[in-house]
Amino acid sequence: MTQQDLDSAVASATGEDIHAIRKRGFSLADPLEVDFDPEPDNQRPQTVDWDAWELESNVSLFAQPFGRFPGLT
Repeated sequence: MTQQDLDSAVASATGEDIHAIRKRGFSLADPLEVDFDPEPDNQRPQTVDWDAWELESNVSLFAQPFGRFPGLT
């Protein structure tokens, strides 16, 4: 299968324009080459934990007392 055959097959299967498929960079994979695409576990996460980020960046300007407030019942 040539690159043009692959692009045509993907374009006809998805209904996309062949130029759009070429821009996305589909390519043939060699089944004997096992390291052509790293597994997700070998890469850093591509997400941001916004809750953790907010906890690290949210620093109070004044000390906050813990427990019961004096004078409140």
